[in-house]
Amino acid sequence: MSEETAGVRYEGEQRRAAEEEVPGFAILSRRGHLREVDGRLRTHLGVERLPEVVGSVAELLEGAGFRRRPGADVWEHEGRLLRAGERPMEDGARLVWTQPLEGDEELIRRRVRYLGLASHDLRGSLANVRSYAALLLNGRIPLEPKAKRGLETILRNTDKALSFAQDFFDASRADLGMLACERERQALEPLLANAVEHNLEAAGTASVALSLELPDGPLPEVDVDGGRVQHAVEAFIRHHLLRAQAGEQLRVRARPEGGSLRVEVRRDGVPLSDEEAELTFAREERAFREKKLEDPLRLGLARQEVEALGGSVGVTTDAGGSTLFLTLPIALASSVGIQA
Repeated sequence: MSEETAGVRYEGEQRRAAEEEVPGFAILSRRGHLREVDGRLRTHLGVERLPEVVGSVAELLEGAGFRRRPGADVWEHEGRLLRAGERPMEDGARLVWTQPLEGDEELIRRRVRYLGLASHDLRGSLANVRSYAALLLNGRIPLEPKAKRGLETILRNTDKALSFAQDFFDASRADLGMLACERERQALEPLLANAVEHNLEAAGTASVALSLELPDGPLPEVDVDGGRVQHAVEAFIRHHLLRAQAGEQLRVRARPEGGSLRVEVRRDGVPLSDEEAELTFAREERAFREKKLEDPLRLGLARQEVEALGGSVGVTTDAGGSTLFLTLPIALASSVGIQA
């Protein structure tokens, strides 16, 4: 094969690959009527025609035989992988989109390994910076006040960068449906207490009261990844703290409810607007609107973590404030201590 022929063939393969990855779009009206923008979405789903009426993008994909991977916006059917979602439009309709993913599981595993290498290299460098800053601040070396303040700033920002990097790489793994979760049967109370304790200083700085309210009886033990659950609860707390005004109160509560175990982080104060509530867990939409990634990423990962454990997240508002909540199916908990 000549170099010219090989070049043409390579360009053709690249062009076909690019075309296969182009998203497909449809408009979902407020009344549930679905109107296709192009033919790609129908091709992605592998159907001859789309339903005229549908409630959500999830209902659309399930009707085509796709099943969602836990904790990810990735759907799978007969070896085909799709990323799918929807975004609100100004007139109240929603833009529904689908995008094919490479279905080769080995390729996905390679991407996850690549993310692991990137995470190791980035976090290792940041950890070294943090270690040297902490070493200089241990009191053994005399420092001028200005130098000490500078090192304290380095330490704070390095901790922030390490936390952000961990969230970013975990969310990237979750997008591929490969978020690691190590389940263990354990009590929920210590996880909630740790989440509150870790944020008491930040709450005090913001002049916001933060408390943990638990029922009199023991909560059911849960079969979960404790680190993932604690991260989600802390993400809720930090989200509220970003919006809380001095004098407001945050309360972390938990209780069995029907067939689920419900954990709430309630902010008593100025409630979220309807638009803010609707977009709470919309990672990319919020990032573009707010021109900041940290909090949208943290809450988006919290949703992925809880869903990977078989639970769900949500937000409610009323005149007295706003509540972020997560639920875990009671089937993941022991029956001991559950109140009827």
